[in-house]
Amino acid sequence: MTIRIITPGPLTTVQDLGRLGFQDRGVPVSGAVDPYALRLGNVIVGNREGEAALEITLGGLTAEFARDVSFALTGAGSAARLNEEQISFWKRIAASKGDRLTIDHSRNGARIYLALAGGIAVPPIMGSKSTYLRGGFGGYQGRALKKGDRLDCGPAREAGLSEIPLGVRPVYSDHPTLRVVLGPQDEEITDQGLRAFRSSPYVLTRQMDRMGCRLEGPRMTHRKGPDIISDGTSFGSIQVPGNGQPIILLADRQTTGGYVKMASVIAVDWPLIAQALPGRTIRFKTVSLNEAQECYFQRESALARFLIS
Repeated sequence: MTIRIITPGPLTTVQDLGRLGFQDRGVPVSGAVDPYALRLGNVIVGNREGEAALEITLGGLTAEFARDVSFALTGAGSAARLNEEQISFWKRIAASKGDRLTIDHSRNGARIYLALAGGIAVPPIMGSKSTYLRGGFGGYQGRALKKGDRLDCGPAREAGLSEIPLGVRPVYSDHPTLRVVLGPQDEEITDQGLRAFRSSPYVLTRQMDRMGCRLEGPRMTHRKGPDIISDGTSFGSIQVPGNGQPIILLADRQTTGGYVKMASVIAVDWPLIAQALPGRTIRFKTVSLNEAQECYFQRESALARFLIS
C-alpha cells in the first residue's frame, strides 16, 4: 500500500488518458477531464505521460502515505498541505511514511490531479486504468474512491522534474473564451443562432459532470430541428438540443449523439472548460482547423523543448 484515503472529497476517481479505440463498440473514452494537467503531473514524478493518477473534483481530499513516495499536484490551484506545511502545485514533493496530505475545497477550478511516482496500480481494462462511473468498471473497483480505500503504486521509473515552469503550464481563467472549430452540422443553426453563439456570453449551469456541461444564454435556433441521424462524438463537441442551449461534451460523453453538433472546442482549450465552475461565464471564438492545429503544435513543441532542455 502507498496511500490511504481518509476523506475523498465530493468525487475522486482513478483516471489516465482514456480508453481509446472502443467507441465503435459503445465504450466511452473516459479519462481525465483536464488531460494536459494529468500529463504534466506524470512528467513531474517521472511517469509516462498517460499513467493513471487521481482526479479530485472540487478538492476536499485527505490522504495518508504508507511509504515514502514522490508526488505532484496539478490542475486547479487550491490550498494544500503536507502535514501542516503549505505545499505548491506543479512541483515534485517528497512524502514520507505517515505523512498526511490535505487538499482544501477548491474555489479556483473544478479538478485537481494527484500524480504519484510509479502511477496507480490498478488493473487496466481495455488498455486503460480510467474509471467509467456509469458503466461501473475501470479504475478502483469501477467506482469513486471512499474513506478507507488503499491504493498502491508501481515502481518509479525515473527521478522526474523539480517543477513545471509557468510557460508550460495551462493558463486557466475564471471567465474563459473557448476557441472552437465550426461543424460538423453548423449549417443546421440559423444565422441568428450563429451570431448569438459568437457574440454573447453563456453561463455554466449546475448541470455538469464528467459527461458534459450545460450552458445557459441566448437561444440558438435550428433551421429544421435539433435531431440528426446519430453519429460519433468527441471531447469538446458542442451539441444544441431543442431548447437551443448548448451542451459541451466531456470525457465520459456518450459514444454517439443525435443532436446537432455545431462546433468543437479545440484541444488546447480543453483545460479551460475542464476547470470552469458553475456560474462562470463563457464566450466562444471561432477559428479555422489550421489555426486549431497550429495552437496544438505550439503547445506540444513548447513542452517538448522543455523536456529536452
